[in-house]
Amino acid sequence: MHPVRPEFVPDPSLSRPEMEALQRDIAAVARFEDDLDFSPKTITRTGDALDGDQTTLSAGDETTETDPPVVAGVDQAFVDDRAVSAVVVFRNGEVIERVSAVERTEIPYIPGLLSFREGGAILAAFAELETDPDVVLVDGSGRIHFREAGLATHIGVTLDVPAVGVAKSLLCGTPERSLEERYPEGTRIPITANDAVETCPNGTLIGHAVQTRQYDSPNRSINPLIVSPGHRVSAGTAADVVEATADGYKLPEPTRLADSYADEAKAGVE
Repeated sequence: MHPVRPEFVPDPSLSRPEMEALQRDIAAVARFEDDLDFSPKTITRTGDALDGDQTTLSAGDETTETDPPVVAGVDQAFVDDRAVSAVVVFRNGEVIERVSAVERTEIPYIPGLLSFREGGAILAAFAELETDPDVVLVDGSGRIHFREAGLATHIGVTLDVPAVGVAKSLLCGTPERSLEERYPEGTRIPITANDAVETCPNGTLIGHAVQTRQYDSPNRSINPLIVSPGHRVSAGTAADVVEATADGYKLPEPTRLADSYADEAKAGVE
């Protein structure tokens, strides 16, 4: 896969004001509504999660007359000043392709500008991919971002592929309920824009906190994932896809195995 909107390829040589201006342009182009070639209901969970080259991510009964959706997960690892990006692609319960790429990180981590640090490695990995995913799950924010243009939005718009941001912490926005409480598996808490989100009105739904897993014991707790649409996906569908692909672990299988593969690829970087 190669950029459809090359003008949005992240350029770490830009000044901070230029980066932020580019993000506003990306947010203006991004579509936070469903534009998918499949129904999220066609992704179901079956049995216990497996490690290795196969997962339990599979197509449901509604796919009997159509091809199962192709779901990709993206995650990164780091070796000194280099980012190792991994993409793992699933169809009908099987890993059908894995690719990785290594690129230098030219700027440090700056909250809100992650795509300019890691985006080059991610796009390089997608350039190696032979499969065209129906939806991509990215380890990072989507619309839950100061300018609605987190890593998932930046990558999704640049490639023009449906994308979902799956973050571990809240960058901005106001949850409907406190995220410090212990919630049962399946809880979904709306997150709306606040003054920190400069590109949309306060109160706009920009994502959800999704409790994909919880311990049985009340003495232990797992925090929810912060899920938001990146491009061509609505907030509700983004949460649906993450819930459907989280199979016994906190992380959805695509990003969980991408994380493992990124570590594997990292070990081979000299």
